[in-house]
Amino acid sequence: MLVASTVMAIAIVGLLSCIGGATNTAARLRDYDRAALLARLQMNELLADQDIPQGRILSGAFDPRLTGGIQAGWEARLTTVEMPPNPAVGQPSLERIVLQVWWMAGGDRRSFTLDAHRTRILRAGDL
Repeated sequence: MLVASTVMAIAIVGLLSCIGGATNTAARLRDYDRAALLARLQMNELLADQDIPQGRILSGAFDPRLTGGIQAGWEARLTTVEMPPNPAVGQPSLERIVLQVWWMAGGDRRSFTLDAHRTRILRAGDL
């Protein structure tokens, strides 16, 4: 009886440690999924905004109601990737937006980077 109780206790401790690890992994994936959705929303806003200044780093924080109370934010930079050989007003250019989203998880800052390309019609101020 004593041996069976010892084996059962060891098995239960092993199972509890597995459950704790699975819970931590699930929480980490939940935070990552939330950050990915926030990044997608922010990238859509950046892609739609034609007045983003070239080369400057833009940054902001996400609303805690959207992040589930987790501190999170973003940084973005817009650069021109390709211009026409003879740039003129009305011609298309290719731009790249690099967006880094960060969030706090257990005292550590986690992040990932997302990038997108878009075309832009050159205006007089762009030349």
